[in-house]
Amino acid sequence: MKKPFLLFSILTVGLALSASIFNPESSDTEAIKKVLLTGYVHGAFNELDPEAMANTFHKDFAIFSAKGEEISRYPISSWIESTKKRKNNPNFDPKKNVWDPKFVNISVTGNAASVTLELYHRDKHIYTDYLSLLKFDSGWKVVAKVYHQHS
Repeated sequence: MKKPFLLFSILTVGLALSASIFNPESSDTEAIKKVLLTGYVHGAFNELDPEAMANTFHKDFAIFSAKGEEISRYPISSWIESTKKRKNNPNFDPKKNVWDPKFVNISVTGNAASVTLELYHRDKHIYTDYLSLLKFDSGWKVVAKVYHQHS
């Protein structure tokens, strides 16, 4: 009677441990969400925090968009400067500048990840972002973005 219970207990504990030890993607997924909420959603949109942005985006990050048959590249340095100007604008009202994120997909393979993120403003779907991240010694950093702006 005791042997089946002991075996069941060992198997249950073993499965629980293996899920956390052998599935680093789950901890990576949470780390990625935290990075994106802090430096992207709140840094670039809600609170306009250039320092949080600088910690979230790799220095070589850029937003890529199509312009005719060409690719337009908007570097992080320009985006951070634009964010500083918007935050210092006397008309900036943080209470009206609320963006709500919806994580559609987070895919992690080793030290690479892709995230599909929808951003809503005043309950209206404004952007669908496709973000590429890499894991550095210092943690996850966003290295590129392409997006669709909904009308």
